[in-house]
Amino acid sequence: MTTPAPTTPAPFKIGLTVKAGPDYGAEWLTPAVYGHTAIETATRGVELLTAMKEKGLIEYNAKFAQYTREQYKGGAGAAPKRFENGKVVASNTNGSDYTCDHGQRNFKDGGSWAAYFCGGRGLDKSEQCPPLWRQKDGSFRAK
Repeated sequence: MTTPAPTTPAPFKIGLTVKAGPDYGAEWLTPAVYGHTAIETATRGVELLTAMKEKGLIEYNAKFAQYTREQYKGGAGAAPKRFENGKVVASNTNGSDYTCDHGQRNFKDGGSWAAYFCGGRGLDKSEQCPPLWRQKDGSFRAK
């Protein structure tokens, strides 16, 4: 025997925000779940987050957004922004205004970490400037 579908709208709603990273420009997924009781709604929220993780939706979203940014050629006012020391700061057109003694630094994002590395090509590790690691507030600095 199946349970008949409810005839009234679900009065409970949980809005979720899942960010792909700690910085200002990180991608967001903002799903919502509804239920007819608080328990049902919370259970659906757990099921949704579990499914998003198991199916790789969060990681896929971050990779797709990165791909889209790399394909977009931009235009006037299209420079990416970042959140640094409590303020929104525009970056230059390649997404980095971080330089070192050897030129423009190279950005690498490992998912749970991100850093700007020395711009010197062909240098031994001992000759390279120390990396600037992403901090919890979204800024970058050497450790």
